[in-house]
Amino acid sequence: MPMLAPVSYTDGKTALTGHVARPHGPARAAVLVLPTIMNITPSVEAKAHALAEAGYVALVADFYGQMPDDFAAARDLAMEVRSTVELYRQRLRANLRALVQLPEAAGLPVGAIGFCMGGQAALELAREGAPLFAAVSFHGLLGTDHPAERGDVRARILVCHGDADPMVPRSQVMAFWEEMDEAGANWHFHSYSGVKHGFTNPAPTDNPATAYDASADRQSWAAMHALFDEVLG
Repeated sequence: MPMLAPVSYTDGKTALTGHVARPHGPARAAVLVLPTIMNITPSVEAKAHALAEAGYVALVADFYGQMPDDFAAARDLAMEVRSTVELYRQRLRANLRALVQLPEAAGLPVGAIGFCMGGQAALELAREGAPLFAAVSFHGLLGTDHPAERGDVRARILVCHGDADPMVPRSQVMAFWEEMDEAGANWHFHSYSGVKHGFTNPAPTDNPATAYDASADRQSWAAMHALFDEVLG
């Protein structure tokens, strides 16, 4: 697998480095890939490559401007960037700008997908009305401190969720459904029985809340492509 190409940009005084996967020919659309709390990982990198192979230019976002040494460090960095909704969304907007400013993304429809924390991030962009053709969350957190208001959500929404995810209980699922309905959003929600958090990541884990699930990984990825095909034509 070839290395992704780094691209430098900033959020205020914070220097960030995204990683780009480019298709062999002209891109069909541009997709912001929002990673896990650990920032870019081999699993997320593989998803960016898969998007490029399918004809999309994909930018893996940088949440922190650095790579955390371990989960504890990542948690601290995430707490800092998510300390307020506005600070969080500002960082996400910086990543989205970096994607649309890529020469090969000029004039293309723009979507966002994300994994775990990145799934939450994709939904946060959609909640504030980012001009996305779709926002897709894979095992993402569904709560927010700033729910969408009616008419705000412009993106088609797809949430792919493990029903046995202890980080996202059914009460949070129900609250998300109600939020999307009240906002007038166009949303799909796929829930996979017995599936835990992090189901798209095949790397071994010591976290009992997470587990890879090959079926949910395949089905959720196919659902994303089906939505993209429907919206893009």
